[in-house]
Parts: sequence; structure tokens; C-alpha cells
Amino acid sequence: MEITVVQGDITRQQVDAVVNAANRAMRGGGGVDGAIHRAGGPAILEDCVARFPHGLATGDAGWTTAGEMPARWVIHVVGPNHRAGETDRALLTSCYARALEVADELGARTIAFPLVSAGVYGWPKDDAIAAAVETLAAAQTRVVEARMMALDQTTYDAIAATIAR
Repeated sequence: MEITVVQGDITRQQVDAVVNAANRAMRGGGGVDGAIHRAGGPAILEDCVARFPHGLATGDAGWTTAGEMPARWVIHVVGPNHRAGETDRALLTSCYARALEVADELGARTIAFPLVSAGVYGWPKDDAIAAAVETLAAAQTRVVEARMMALDQTTYDAIAATIAR
């Protein structure tokens, strides 16, 4: 699998699936979650309610339609909230591993990832990048491209440097 980095908007990516950094309730939120729900429209929330009536556990993943976005699917992952004391790195790496497992179940070959838990959940950015790249690089998957998304140049540079190592 090729791991690439792109600076831009995850909701506009021409990929089979985009990964959403969701909360346990699976009813929309802020950050990446809010952007994905806004871009995809109400079909995503409707699918979340139908598929995940009780939400999703931290570290787990599940899929819904991507609604009006160019992608076909949204793979929702629930990252650990570092600020709330969820500091087990295995929960973070599980998000990436489970997202790839779901992608394989769906037949997705291209997937765009945000930096899970690195925003409002407060996971230290350098470790969030390392956890993502290490997990993706070690994965056995049929996905051919895992695209890491960066909103700003500093994050792009940090992800690119980690991929290059």
C-alpha cells in the first residue's frame, strides 16, 4: 500500500472512502466530523442512526454512505480523547487498523484519513502522525492508497517527513 500526504479538504477527495474522526454517539460533531456531515448532507446522519443506534466504541470503525461527497463511503472511527484521559495508544492505532479492515470488507482501494484524535481530542500531533504512519505501513490490506490529509503546511511537512523515514 502506498501512503501519501495531501494538503486539502478531506470532503473533496476523489477516493473510494473517507475516514471520519467521529465521537462515540455517531451523531455528528465538530472538526472533521462536522465537515463530513455538512459536505455529505443528511444521508450520513440518517445512516449513522440506522446502523449505529447505540454509537460505536472507542477504537472501532463502521461505515455509512458518503452522501453528496465524491467518495462512495465514510468509514467512521472513534479515536481516544486524550484530554479526557484516554491515553492508550492502542486505541488510536486500532482506529487505523479497523478502518482498513472495513475498507477491505467494502472493497475500497483508495482511502483518505484525517489525523485521528489530533484535534479537539488533544492527542500530541507528532505521536498521532507516528501512530498513523506506523499502523498503515504495517497493515495487510487490499487498499492500494492510504492518503493522509493535512489542513496546513506544518502538518503536511510533518506527515511527509514521517512517511519518508
